[in-house]
Amino acid sequence: MTNNNPIGLFDSGIGGTSIWKEIHLLLPNEDSIYLADSKNAPYGQKSKEEIIHLSEKNTEFLLNKNCKIIVVACNTATTNAIKELRAKFDIPFIGIEPAIKPAATHSQTQKIGILATKGTLNSELFYKNVEKFQDIEIIEQVGFGLVDLIENGKINSPEMKQLLQSYLKPMVEQDIDYLVLGCSHYPYLIPQIKKIIPNHIKIIDSGEAVARQTKNVLNEKVGFRNENTKSTQLFYTNSNPAVLTSILKNKYTIITEDF
Repeated sequence: MTNNNPIGLFDSGIGGTSIWKEIHLLLPNEDSIYLADSKNAPYGQKSKEEIIHLSEKNTEFLLNKNCKIIVVACNTATTNAIKELRAKFDIPFIGIEPAIKPAATHSQTQKIGILATKGTLNSELFYKNVEKFQDIEIIEQVGFGLVDLIENGKINSPEMKQLLQSYLKPMVEQDIDYLVLGCSHYPYLIPQIKKIIPNHIKIIDSGEAVARQTKNVLNEKVGFRNENTKSTQLFYTNSNPAVLTSILKNKYTIITEDF
């Protein structure tokens, strides 16, 4: 393992590219390899055992590509599998969790909304985080169907608008002033969400915090790439690459491979 090896990232599809973008913005000199397990998306409806199995498989794929650190760019995989990943593999892992703390700390109404997958909201790690904020009313909503629509390129579809309205309006009526996006796919819905919720409700996702943590861990444990050549960004998918190509605006190399 050398400090010139790439950063590895994986998610149950294209959503984790929202995390990759923040990391690339903060660390433009670093090479990266992103794995989109779209064939098995969404992870949010799978059992804990399935999520652990898929996360281990994704990790092995990235280790075979000589990645020096792995970012689990998926809330469901982090909350259900990162403990097992850290126990099994001798490499630093960065996880992603719903950003409850900043929302709960700054809420004026003492009510925050969390839109996440079933797998995240039902996880032990999520429950432990929620327990820390007894004085805050946390209104949870499973985003059934949202990941499927995003993976199928239907971000701006009537179906998406209808689903988001049904999930968000009850939260607004309960006087939330923060909306936490607990799935790495959901930042791609922010323009849609802003059309539905009032301007005073702040939207929080975890991308910037994960990027800062990645930089910290590289600094402390692994080291930064020290070559002066332009960094390389590779994307692997095991499904139709069309949506991934669209999300990345056709700027990067996408490799379709069965894994």
